[in-house]
Amino acid sequence: MAVFSFIATESDAGHRLDTVIAARLPTLSRSHASRLIRSGHITVNGRIKKPGYLTRPEDVVRSEIPSPESITCKPEEMPLSILYEDRDVIVLNKPPGLVVHPGAGHESRTLANALLFHCPGLEGLGDGIRPGIVHRLDKETSGCMVVAKNVLAYESLRRQFKIREVRKVYLALVYGEVKRPAGVIKLPIGRHPRDRKKMSTQSRRTRPTETRWKITERFSGMTLLEIDLKTGRTHQVRVHCAAMGHPVVGDATYGKKRKLKEVPSRQTQEILRTVGRHMLHAWQLTFSNPKTGTLMRFESPLAKDMASVLESLRTLS
Repeated sequence: MAVFSFIATESDAGHRLDTVIAARLPTLSRSHASRLIRSGHITVNGRIKKPGYLTRPEDVVRSEIPSPESITCKPEEMPLSILYEDRDVIVLNKPPGLVVHPGAGHESRTLANALLFHCPGLEGLGDGIRPGIVHRLDKETSGCMVVAKNVLAYESLRRQFKIREVRKVYLALVYGEVKRPAGVIKLPIGRHPRDRKKMSTQSRRTRPTETRWKITERFSGMTLLEIDLKTGRTHQVRVHCAAMGHPVVGDATYGKKRKLKEVPSRQTQEILRTVGRHMLHAWQLTFSNPKTGTLMRFESPLAKDMASVLESLRTLS
């Protein structure tokens, strides 16, 4: 871990903290500096600030920069469920249980490893462990993902995600019988104040977040929601569903307190005992063709486990 500190000067005054850091340390990009600031690795006068904090003269800036990841991503022959592919993009149906890219505890057998085997030209596109990957899904979330195959597509898709032009629609099976037919959740989300692996609506440092939902199907003690994300925060669907009192079925992180005995039907309880992961599926993905600008819309079939749970619930209705 590299440690550095400096005292801000008059020339730094009025400039964004991430910009000042990037100028002081040419090896750091502004986006990398921003991530370090948000994660608490960079402080000002002993306090965590936002990347957009305007630096003042005499501010004491200190950073502990983690050592670069030693994890690498190598091609591995693995099956891919491809919904669409051309010279610019690959659209995939990610199965549940598959990690998107290598990281601590998952150094191989990830989607990124499979992509490098399928399309060797992805190597060098993006950082070393996320070749062509412009967004991600949690390990246990299934469904639609798009991956760029060249620089033009990579930059175009990154821009579309950044300015929220990409439409992402999920299906989520949640606990409880949701009363209203539709709604909007705008609770801001940030890193959990005590558990850094979780997100929370109670964090002191949050980002604006919007989730729109509507009921697709009702069951005894549960509801299937169609969820349209207007922002793309980490764990957004799971956090917002839990915040509205209807956590995603099978969510061990945000739905722990929900007991099977709260479900009124014993038959339904037996169905839920078969659930081995959170019942969340990235159903639809719409974006613009990186070359032509034409809208491209894809729909991903449900994973077998979630489809089976829903069919079983329907037999009880």
